[in-house]
Amino acid sequence: MMKKTVLLLSALWFALAAAAQEQLQGESAPAQSDVLTLSLEEALQIALSENPTIKIADEEIEIKRYAKQGAYASLYPQIDATGSYQRVLAKQTMSMDFGGQTQTIKVGSDNSFNGGITAGMPIINAQLWASLKVSALDVELAVEKARSSRLDMVEQVTQAYYTVLLAKESLRVYRSVYDNAVENNKNIRKRYEVGSVSEFDLISSNVSVQNAEPNVFAAENSVILTLWQLKALLGIDLTRNIDVTGSLMDYEASLAQAYDISQIDLENNSALKQLDLQEQQLEKAVQITKLANVPSLSLSAAYLYTALGNDGKFFKKEAWNPYSYAGLQLNIPIFAGNSRRAATRQARLNMSSLQLQRENIERQLRVSIINNLNNMDTSVRQFGSSAATVAQAQRGYDIAVKRYEVGSGTLVEIDNSQLALTQAELSRNQSIYNFLTSKVALDKIIGDLETEL
Repeated sequence: MMKKTVLLLSALWFALAAAAQEQLQGESAPAQSDVLTLSLEEALQIALSENPTIKIADEEIEIKRYAKQGAYASLYPQIDATGSYQRVLAKQTMSMDFGGQTQTIKVGSDNSFNGGITAGMPIINAQLWASLKVSALDVELAVEKARSSRLDMVEQVTQAYYTVLLAKESLRVYRSVYDNAVENNKNIRKRYEVGSVSEFDLISSNVSVQNAEPNVFAAENSVILTLWQLKALLGIDLTRNIDVTGSLMDYEASLAQAYDISQIDLENNSALKQLDLQEQQLEKAVQITKLANVPSLSLSAAYLYTALGNDGKFFKKEAWNPYSYAGLQLNIPIFAGNSRRAATRQARLNMSSLQLQRENIERQLRVSIINNLNNMDTSVRQFGSSAATVAQAQRGYDIAVKRYEVGSGTLVEIDNSQLALTQAELSRNQSIYNFLTSKVALDKIIGDLETEL
C-alpha cells in the first residue's frame, strides 16, 4: 500500500513538473510574428536614431550653429528704420537785449518729427573678430559633446545587449539542469515501479526537480528584465516584444584579439577633446580681454527727414526737410577701472585650472585602460580554463548517469557532477561577458566605437 502511494505521488509530481516545463516554454516564447528580433547592429541603429538623448545632442549642435550665424552677423551693416514724434507742451522762453530794452520771445514749434534710415558697421574691431572664433569653437564643442553622447549610447546599448545574451545563456543552462532532473526522475520512477531502486532515490530525484525549478523561474525573469532595459535604451515602445539574435559563444573568436598598451593612445578620447576645445576657448577669452585695450573704428550713416511746425502747418509738404550724414567713429580705450586687467587674470586662472583638470582626467583614463586590459586578460584565462572544464564536467555527468543506470553509482554522484557542469558553463559564459563588457568600455575610452548610422 505504501509503495502504491509513493508511486501515485511520484506520478502526480512528474505530471506537474512536465506541465510546468511546458508552461515555462510557452510563456517565454511569444508568437514570432509579434517579436522584433534585433542584431547588435540593428539595436545600435535604432538607439542612435530614436533615443531622446541623441536627439537632444543633435539639436544642441543646431542651436550653436545658429548662434554662430548670429555672431557673424555683427560684421555686416546694421540698417534700421527710425522715427520719433514730440509734442511741445511749453515752449522755451528766451530773453534778449535790444538797445537797452529786454524782449522776451518763445521759440520752437508745437510739433517735431524725425524719421528715416540709419546704418552702421564695424570697420576695425579686434575684440569682435576674436569673439567670432569663440563662436566657431562653440560649434566644435557641441559636435564633440554629441559624439560623446553617441559613444555613451553605443557603450550602454552594447553592454545591455551582452547582458541579455548572458541572461539567455544562464536560462539555457538552468533549463538544461531542469530537463536533466526531469529525465532522471522519469527513469528512476520507472525503475522504482519494478523495484530496482529504493524509495529514497525516488524522493531524492523529486527534490532535485523541485530544486531546479526556482532557478529557471529566476533566469526567465532575468531575461525579461534585461530585455526591458534594452528597450528603454533603444527608445522604443516598452510594450513591444523584442528579442536578440546570437549567443555569447558567437564572440569566442574575439577573445583572441590582443591589445598592446604601448599602442593605445587617447587622441580620440571625447572627454580630452572637449577639454582641449574648452582650453582653446579660454585662450581666446584671454585674447579678447587684452584686445579690449585696442582702438576700434566704426562707420555710421543716416538719411532722415525732420519736420517742425505748429498745428495746421505740420502736415504741409514744405514743413518736411531731408538731411543725411556719414561719418567715422574712433574709440580709444584709456581707463576702465582696472576691469580689463582683472578679467585677463581671471581668464588665465581659469585656463590654468582647466589644464590641471585635464592632467587629472588623463591619469584616470590611463588607469581605466590598464584596469580594462587586466580584466580582459583575466577573462581570457578564465574562459580557457572553464571551457576545458565544461567538456570534462559533461563527460563526468554522462559517466555518473551511466554508472547509476547499471547500479554501480549513486544519485549523489549525479547531483555532484551536474553541479560541476552547471558551474563550469556559468563560469564560461561569465568570462565571455566580462571580456566583452571590458572591451567595449576600453573602446569607448579610446574613442574606437562606431557612432554613425
